[in-house]
Amino acid sequence: MARTAQRLAVRAITARGLAHPLTLALLAAATTAAARAWDAGHRVTDTHPAPARKAPPRMPNHQAGHRG
Repeated sequence: MARTAQRLAVRAITARGLAHPLTLALLAAATTAAARAWDAGHRVTDTHPAPARKAPPRMPNHQAGHRG
C-alpha cells in the first residue's frame, strides 16, 4: 500500500508538478501509508529493496610499488 501510494505521488509530481494540490494530497497519503507500515513493523527495505549494485572500479594506486 505504501509503495503504491508513493508511485502515485511520483506520477503526480511528474504530470502536475510538486506544488499541485493533488500532488500534495498524494504525498500526504504516501507519507501516512509509510508511517503506518513502519508502525506495523515493516522496515524501509521491506517496501524499497536496494537495487543490486556493482562495486565501482578500483582506482589505480601509482605509488603502491614506490618506496621513497
